[in-house]
Amino acid sequence: MRISKLAASPRFAFWFVLVLLATVSFPVALTLSSVRVSALQPLSEVIISNPTPYGYTISLLIFVVPILLIALWFIRQDGIHISKRAFWWTIWILFPLGGGLDFFFAQFFLAFPNAQATIGIRAPALGQWVPIEEYFFYFTGFLAVLLIYLWLDGYWLHAYIVPAFDARRTSIDKLVGFHPDSVVATALLIGFALVYKRFFTHGEPGFPGYFIFLALSVLLPSMLLFPKVRGVINWRAFSLTLFMIALTSLLWEATLAMPYGWWGYQHTAMMGIYLRAWGNLPVEAVFVWLAVPYTTVIVYETVKSWKASGKSARAAFLGGRGHATQAPAHVPAGERSSQSSTQEAKDHSPNKR
Repeated sequence: MRISKLAASPRFAFWFVLVLLATVSFPVALTLSSVRVSALQPLSEVIISNPTPYGYTISLLIFVVPILLIALWFIRQDGIHISKRAFWWTIWILFPLGGGLDFFFAQFFLAFPNAQATIGIRAPALGQWVPIEEYFFYFTGFLAVLLIYLWLDGYWLHAYIVPAFDARRTSIDKLVGFHPDSVVATALLIGFALVYKRFFTHGEPGFPGYFIFLALSVLLPSMLLFPKVRGVINWRAFSLTLFMIALTSLLWEATLAMPYGWWGYQHTAMMGIYLRAWGNLPVEAVFVWLAVPYTTVIVYETVKSWKASGKSARAAFLGGRGHATQAPAHVPAGERSSQSSTQEAKDHSPNKR
């Protein structure tokens, strides 16, 4: 089947994902907005009877089980190669971002009213303690998102992969760029949050700090890295990862976490848009599960391109000759088979000096 040049372009693929997301989100948003009164019991009446002992702890299997199964699957596949260094670099870059949210801002943004849903081990955070499950949640969450993307990228949607040593990666002069559209989009989102909080929440006090934190967390990688790695992202794998993670996580929050008090949100730090049908879930919770896959994939593909270039971090990200790091001794078999499909990849094989 022949694919038109427009359909094959990274720009078209990116906008197609957004259109697909809007196609699904718009009717869902309209339906949820029709609910004026929540059918759920007040949280104080629910948690008094300890309805979900260790529920939060057990629910982390939603991330753990896919992690174990996909990891085991990769171990047994000799012909599929993933960049382990890029994988772990990505995790150790993103986990502090999630963990930092709890450590620095949990006292302002979050609440954990049902302590009986955890194992009772308290982890440190500024201003208050948080359940140890919170840090495990962020660590396993990023692991699950990245592994699902790699599984789709390397197997189910392998036809659309951009191999590690493809010319579209190795020909990038520098990985850091500037994407003005990301700045404009973030400014508009933050402006909307401020205006809505000020004029449309019927005098609800506070500041939309949580939404602003999330928007800025997405802005930095998108503004600096998106222009150069847009062409190497497997957008089909990304779109499926996005829908799988968003659907699973929102059902997790709407049917379990919010109704039973495993975690919650401080309304003074929210924008003020709530989904009453989902236990007054703030719209920020939806934004999180759209932002996490986006940021994870951008960071991973950037690090993968850096490692494939053989350059030092400074040369790869900022440009210039720099000092090359030790190049791989050979291209893995899985990469060789992927490269053989395009002349560009052959011309940029690391075996050619």
